[in-house]
Amino acid sequence: MNRPHYILLPVNPYFITFSLACAFLLNLMPWGRLIGVPDFVALVLLFWNVHQPRKVGMGIAFFLGLLMDVHDASLLGEHALAYTLLSYGAITIHRRVLWMPRGVQVFAVAPLLVVAQLVPFVTRLLMGAAFPGWGYLVHGFVEAALWPLACTLLLMPQRRPANPDDTRPI
Repeated sequence: MNRPHYILLPVNPYFITFSLACAFLLNLMPWGRLIGVPDFVALVLLFWNVHQPRKVGMGIAFFLGLLMDVHDASLLGEHALAYTLLSYGAITIHRRVLWMPRGVQVFAVAPLLVVAQLVPFVTRLLMGAAFPGWGYLVHGFVEAALWPLACTLLLMPQRRPANPDDTRPI
């Protein structure tokens, strides 16, 4: 209860766009679907849905999901559905998650990230694709483990003072 709360600067919309674009480019990397490689778009999208739900909503999640579907040459709409459900869940719990310490936030966002991996998994199975193995669901847990690092990196531009002053503690 007595931990310090930082007064954050307003987020720059260009930084939100830049971070989502970087996450999308990381997902475009040719490492395939190796076990343990996270879905960076889902992680960054979840972060912005929790921290800025009025600026990054389900429409952006749906659009990014369609882009991922086109990139993966998968069934059109499976990532869009997963990201939209992820976004809805994040917006639903965003007020509670922000009051938790970072270590506990991992346990709050892990089910959302696992469900976001489970939706394309089940969709592909229902459409007759081969069983990809249970290792496919590990990605959600890896993304949850990366949550504290993502929070630290994406909040850095907001924590810097607008005009630094040695006499001011904030």
